[in-house]
Amino acid sequence: MSEPFWRTKSLEELSQDEWEALCDGCGRCCLLKLEDEDTGEVHLTRLSCRLLDVGNCRCADYERRHDAVHDCISISPEMIRKLDWLPGSCAYRRVAEGRDLAWWHPLVSGTIETVHQAGISVRGWARPEGTVNAYSMHRYIIADFEEE
Repeated sequence: MSEPFWRTKSLEELSQDEWEALCDGCGRCCLLKLEDEDTGEVHLTRLSCRLLDVGNCRCADYERRHDAVHDCISISPEMIRKLDWLPGSCAYRRVAEGRDLAWWHPLVSGTIETVHQAGISVRGWARPEGTVNAYSMHRYIIADFEEE
């Protein structure tokens, strides 16, 4: 049996379908970040982008997300190495660092539910940004995710 693509290819070598399949569906990259204007420090919140369906942790309008959310960040091989806020559990980050996918990743487990069962996804605790007053967003700042 041949090795899975994420073990034999670099991120740059992945096809578009392989790239999309590598996403574990956790929704963590869709959490809002707030920048302190005085210090430049970036804080992660438990508020999700308005397009994130927090029930299934998928973008509700993935194809047109950049039109709807102008500051939506495209995750690319180049960006993976620059985005220090991506959690250690992120499949893209894991592959970029030469690590294998975790047991709960859908490509390993065979089901998208394991990312939620393992407590990796934002399901159950993220809150859509539209449900919060802009002046109270700072109340939703969270500590970094636990690294594996």
